[in-house]
Amino acid sequence: MTGPSGCGKSTMLYVLGLMLRPQGGQVCFDGAQVDHLPDAARARLRAHRFGFVFQDAALDATRTVLDNVVETALYRSQPRREAVDKAYALMSRFGVEIRAKHRPGQISGGQAQRIALCRALLSAPSVILADEPTGNLDPVSSTAVIEALRESAAHGAAVVISTHDAAVVGECDRRLDLGRTG
Repeated sequence: MTGPSGCGKSTMLYVLGLMLRPQGGQVCFDGAQVDHLPDAARARLRAHRFGFVFQDAALDATRTVLDNVVETALYRSQPRREAVDKAYALMSRFGVEIRAKHRPGQISGGQAQRIALCRALLSAPSVILADEPTGNLDPVSSTAVIEALRESAAHGAAVVISTHDAAVVGECDRRLDLGRTG
């Protein structure tokens, strides 16, 4: 999904991710309308089926990088050891494993973005929503992130990316252009 700043790309991701309710229409998942579900039911669905890469990484400054990555496993009742092992494998893949015991304030913006991707991929979600996932990354890291998202899509995940990056748009199978509204 692409378009000028302020056109609603991030808002669309929040609606698709059941964090905001649509002002009109409906959000369906697996053939059922889900936007009307109670907060707890939407949260459960997000925890088990969705992965998010927020534009600002949205890491908790009070927790270590590792704890930020495995946090979502708590909501799925996934055993911590299993989640930690998978988190280290993901962090190694994206070159941030040496930062596992650091806090978000001790890492770069690019590292934070890759850590957010690790968090999003931890549960092999069926839906990945990524808001400017390469915004703070160098070309090599950007390529690794796009490859990971394409790999998830190849394994059946729906991957929705919001970006201004023409190279990222060029890697997508479909493109939705959002125009400015007002």
